[in-house]
Amino acid sequence: MAKEFPLESFEVKSVETKFRKISGKIPNEQTIEQLKILRNFEARSMRGQPPVIWDRAEGFSVFDAFGNKWLDFSSGVLITNAGHSHPAIVKAIIEQASKPLLTTYCFANQPRIDLVQKLVSIAPKGLEKVFLLSTGAESTECALKLMRTYGKKVRSDAKNVIVSFTDSFHGRTMGSQQMGGMAGGKAWIKNLDPDFVHIPFPDGFRNPDTSFGLFEKTLAKLRISSCNVAGVISETYQGIGPNFMPKEYAQQLRKWCDTHNALLCFDEVQAGFGRCGKMWGFETYDVVPDLFCMGKGFSSSLPISGVIGRPDVMDLYGPNEMTSTHSANPVCCAAALANINVIQKEKLVENSAKLGETLKKELESIQSEFSNVIGFAPARGLVGGLLMIKPGTTEPDYDLAWDVINLCFRKGLLMFAPVGLGGGCVKIAPPLCITQDAVVEGCDVIRECIRDIVG
Repeated sequence: MAKEFPLESFEVKSVETKFRKISGKIPNEQTIEQLKILRNFEARSMRGQPPVIWDRAEGFSVFDAFGNKWLDFSSGVLITNAGHSHPAIVKAIIEQASKPLLTTYCFANQPRIDLVQKLVSIAPKGLEKVFLLSTGAESTECALKLMRTYGKKVRSDAKNVIVSFTDSFHGRTMGSQQMGGMAGGKAWIKNLDPDFVHIPFPDGFRNPDTSFGLFEKTLAKLRISSCNVAGVISETYQGIGPNFMPKEYAQQLRKWCDTHNALLCFDEVQAGFGRCGKMWGFETYDVVPDLFCMGKGFSSSLPISGVIGRPDVMDLYGPNEMTSTHSANPVCCAAALANINVIQKEKLVENSAKLGETLKKELESIQSEFSNVIGFAPARGLVGGLLMIKPGTTEPDYDLAWDVINLCFRKGLLMFAPVGLGGGCVKIAPPLCITQDAVVEGCDVIRECIRDIVG
């Protein structure tokens, strides 16, 4: 089980830079009192993040109510791609919320009409239909349903197998958890569906075999016939790293799906809307999927998700057969449309690509300095990770990752709790509006903290 961050005051050395301001006790007594109230009334599962009560957040800064300011390397778990509280997004929300129209169920509203047109205009050619939902897990569940329906309805009753990858994550609902391949991680997540199968992900670190031949060999070993595969789903990058597949692998996977009449789906919930230096993360592979899932950075604020795909796939269900209560809420749609416009107008995709080179260089430098405890430092665009390991192994070191994040927090750099296989990954994902000097300063803090801990 993951650690709770302790509700104990820690006297910190004062920090004041352009991007960080920390002084006094972190957390202070007032914060501890309020967090104790929260813990009394909330499920224990919500206790896993550093002990700060957000008072406000702007751009790539997070503030508490006591004058402390953190440089945000979390984007609120990869949500605020356009930055926290972007004025254009706030304005769109306020304008829509001030109208006497806050929800419409599946009845049409103008923000929904505007948003789906915008999405199709920025999606690859041929992906021309959209289904809007509320959460990332809803979108992957929808993709699962569409892939299986396509296989059985369009091809044959036996075409029901869904292929995904080991150590993947597609959400916390039942179908998405079974589709995720956390066999080596979360022991309580059991795959009880024999038609979900998992292939080793070609990350080049824990799985050194990055050849596409391993995909076919694994299916054969599992006695899965290619003619029974309805679809293949992969995170564009695995969130535990971020781990990317080689471009050649992705292109061979696309050809395999075409050959065997299987749908290819990329889970873009983390990777989309500029995170990887492209509008869509899968564009880094030079492939086009049959459908893909969206979430997190979709609105940089409110809960909205969706699936975009080929018309023949998206139209498999008839009227009222595939709906969602809060699908296309007008306030959320207004926020999402404003978010996309901001990303385009302010060239945040380009900024992600440019500063991604800086982030990659910094993380590689940190890994080089601490190679005995950092096994892998993948990065692309403005997402990266430091995979902490026990010296001489590839075994994840959760305690070290946790200590690094906790100490960074006390020095004014905010990241979420360790993620990934065994909780060994220190994940870095700042808002896409961040500046180069802020990226460098944040990485310097990480370097300093690792040095303080391991010497």
